[in-house]
Amino acid sequence: MNATPMITALLALLGYLLGSIPFGLILTRLAGLGDIRRIGSGNIGATNVLRTGNKGLAAATVLLDGAKGAVAVLLAAWFGGHDAVLWAGTGAVVGHAFPIWLGFKGGKAVATSYGVLIAAAWPVGLAAGAIWLVMAALVRLSSLAALASFAAAPVLAAILADATIVKLALVIAVLVFARHHTNIRRLLAGTEPRIGHKA
Repeated sequence: MNATPMITALLALLGYLLGSIPFGLILTRLAGLGDIRRIGSGNIGATNVLRTGNKGLAAATVLLDGAKGAVAVLLAAWFGGHDAVLWAGTGAVVGHAFPIWLGFKGGKAVATSYGVLIAAAWPVGLAAGAIWLVMAALVRLSSLAALASFAAAPVLAAILADATIVKLALVIAVLVFARHHTNIRRLLAGTEPRIGHKA
């Protein structure tokens, strides 16, 4: 089934609005930890939530950020068909990175991107996630693990999925790399903080 351009646009907008929900900020405020944007890296994602010392909140942030990306893709697949997945998934990632509710200043979109990929083509998403886990365990650098994972995602998609998922993985890789530009500079300078570091 191929969705009409109007339905595809609506699904992309829905994906964006779902992606824009700042779960890291919401959870830390509900927990009485204040504004997550004022500690650590200032990011609203799980890695920065972990810097509060609350592992449960960080895990919840990962799950919810991933879930919003997955929901966007599953709704697109149901109402718009496979091709609409590309637009809704991209919308969700853009929404997390540039949320309208926070003045378009969002997170790195890592967990959301994994949610999108797992829902769109679970072998690709799980393989990319496995690369993150291995890299994170080896180097203790969340950003480097994410960059390696999403650099591999389009290749994984070409092997394990179809052209639409390859396009989606490429778009996500570009967005994730763009959102990690400061991390890339710190990695090159050797100053990138390791996982769990509170500064």
